[in-house]
Amino acid sequence: MSAIAAAPVQGKEEGFADRVRRLITSNPSVVPTIASVVIFVGMIVYGEVAYGRIVQASTLSNLLINNAHVIVLAVALTFVIITGGIDLSVGSVIAVSSVAGVMLSNSGWNPLAVIVTMIAIGALFGLVSGVLIRYFNVQPFIATLAMMFLGRGLASLLSTKPEQLPSDSPIRALSDKIKIVDGPKVNDLVITPAVIIAIVVVLAAFFVLHRTRTGRTVYAIGGSENSALLMGLPVHRTKVLVYVISGSLAGLAAVLYTSRLGTAQNITGIGWELDAIAAAVIGGTVLTGAYGYVLGSVVGALVLGLMTVLITRDGGIPPEMTTIITGGILLVFVLLQRAVTRKRD
Repeated sequence: MSAIAAAPVQGKEEGFADRVRRLITSNPSVVPTIASVVIFVGMIVYGEVAYGRIVQASTLSNLLINNAHVIVLAVALTFVIITGGIDLSVGSVIAVSSVAGVMLSNSGWNPLAVIVTMIAIGALFGLVSGVLIRYFNVQPFIATLAMMFLGRGLASLLSTKPEQLPSDSPIRALSDKIKIVDGPKVNDLVITPAVIIAIVVVLAAFFVLHRTRTGRTVYAIGGSENSALLMGLPVHRTKVLVYVISGSLAGLAAVLYTSRLGTAQNITGIGWELDAIAAAVIGGTVLTGAYGYVLGSVVGALVLGLMTVLITRDGGIPPEMTTIITGGILLVFVLLQRAVTRKRD
């Protein structure tokens, strides 16, 4: 009787394994994304065994709260990289948007108008990059590099000292903690409006990329722009649009970061474009375009955030090791992507 009962269970397990194998065989581009999930889970297990108090609500809460802006930036770069492009300006956009936003807030502007202006500044930078790439045939690297220097210069012109957001500014409310689960002692599950906004951005991006014509065009451009044109897809409009999306999300990331930190300065965001690119690549987005997943980029951002947590918990590892470890992980995933794309070819 027990053997008869066990037979269906074994069949289900084999069926699940077969489905996973077919998924990887038919779509090898998911391998880096699966690998990032495995690494994330492995880091959690290692952290719990080595340091303890990793698998708890407060750690998850802090991970999401501290990396909400990175998640938004990773989503922004996912759009651009899938088309085969790159955006090096997002860090500078955060600097100029945050400095301008705090200064406008201090001058008495309506908080909603300040937030809209910060996002609009990012959208404007993205629009200029998109126009340079589309209508002047400037390489994405050069176009966004120019906008990176422009943004950093404008931020320095506005202010070279830290600008403080008023303590009673409604913008700070985006980082007010909302208790979801009242755990024992300080082990509470909390989120902030900024985390909710980041989650909404992820869900909206997932819908756009996988359920709309715009998303299909984004993937088609990365695969072959000429083929996409022959299919009658709106290639030119979409190429500009992805940079506008990237810039807008960078402006939104500036809002989320400023609300949490309460200050802004011209050196804010230095190197953040590289962190966002690393998060997207670790999450499975292929730098040559055509392949990538928003949810994978989110996992990539969380991997980088969790790595910082583990290094802090260790206490014996110098903070400088974060960039070295990030570089090592990034190299592994680039090589993995290379193997996957070669297999598809």
